[in-house]
Amino acid sequence: MDINFDLVVKNGRVYTSKGQMSTEVWIKDGRIAALGGAHRAEESIDARGMLVLPGAIDVHVHFRDPGPNYKEDWASGSASAAAGGVTAVIDQPNTVPRTVDARSFEEKLEIARHRSSIDFALNGGPGKIDELKDAGAQAIGEIFSYEHSDRDLAAILSRVKEAGMLACLHAEDGAIIKEKAEELSGRHDPEVYSLSRPASAEALAIEKACGISERLHICHLSSAQGLAAVEAGRRAGRTVSAEVAPHHLLLNEKDYPKQGSFLKMNPPLRRKADNDALWQALRSGAIDILASDHAPHLPEEKREDIWEAPPGVPGVETMLPLMLMAVKKNHISLERLVDALSARPAKIFGLARKGAIERGMDADLVIVDSKAVTEINADRLHSRAEWTPYQGKQAIFPRMTILRGRVVWDGDLQAAAGYGRFLGRPLTKEKQKVLSE
Repeated sequence: MDINFDLVVKNGRVYTSKGQMSTEVWIKDGRIAALGGAHRAEESIDARGMLVLPGAIDVHVHFRDPGPNYKEDWASGSASAAAGGVTAVIDQPNTVPRTVDARSFEEKLEIARHRSSIDFALNGGPGKIDELKDAGAQAIGEIFSYEHSDRDLAAILSRVKEAGMLACLHAEDGAIIKEKAEELSGRHDPEVYSLSRPASAEALAIEKACGISERLHICHLSSAQGLAAVEAGRRAGRTVSAEVAPHHLLLNEKDYPKQGSFLKMNPPLRRKADNDALWQALRSGAIDILASDHAPHLPEEKREDIWEAPPGVPGVETMLPLMLMAVKKNHISLERLVDALSARPAKIFGLARKGAIERGMDADLVIVDSKAVTEINADRLHSRAEWTPYQGKQAIFPRMTILRGRVVWDGDLQAAAGYGRFLGRPLTKEKQKVLSE
């Protein structure tokens, strides 16, 4: 029998769109060419006793490059992602300079093309939206609603709508935040930060945006109030998708005494009741997507006073491992997890050939031993942040991550910088020439 495939993953429990099945995944030229059947391949990977899942897609990361890349860059961020079973990311535009026009977009794209080990797309910020669309921006946002007046935000959302693009909103009302921050400025305990950015600010920002935009994606939903506003927008006929980050599922205000300003993030941590509401919405599909909001800062920066410390926590490497542990503990089904981390991100953000183990799709696979429970240890993670809010928590890390038919992680990074592929809209020949020079 002739060798007609490059690679086969065999003996695993493969998670396909039709559910789990024991079958072989045959790969040719970076794509899934067949499921099952009698064939031969040049290379073989034995996944006996393990799960074979679609690669995770993280639609919300901040890799800090260009800009303060001492915190993270495309090389370290993509390595951290691969180690956590993430095969594609969407980077947000708040780099330095902000990605708000064709020039800044192409600057970031060139950096990512040469440094990323995994596939990637780039969002554009609220600037020259038509330029960003032509350059290949996947969506517009993270749009920080608290940075804009109601009038300016309405204008931004209208321009995004006219361009036929998806608006991704960081939903917090600026007026409420300003009032609360002034009221509480005399306090310096970490808990005050959650009080300064209440759930009502999130809910109001979502309500305002749903009154303007017919198609909207809500970033890192954090509260039961915000969830209610999303559901109200849907009942009003708006197409509203939403993501939730692991930190808003697994951490809450009661964790401040132990970790202090290290847990400062926007939106902030909420109550246990909010954790519970978000978990339920994720399980039901009312929250569409899991996304890390990977926002690394160094420990010395996070040790500052609660008002001065930068907001954000690292999470791209620990997201899937934490959620696989949640599956093991029956907090969420494997079916819903795969939907939230692979299928639905690909659908909402238009990532063709991603998000499923099916014939013709990119061969993006994660091999997992569900019995291999370990404790998260910052010393073994790969972000430049060098810390994690999940130190000591149980998790299940992938045994192997495969991107387009190539092993990119098997305990160490196997893909060279630049193996990652840009997933945005095709560039013009002129722009391709510029980027290749």
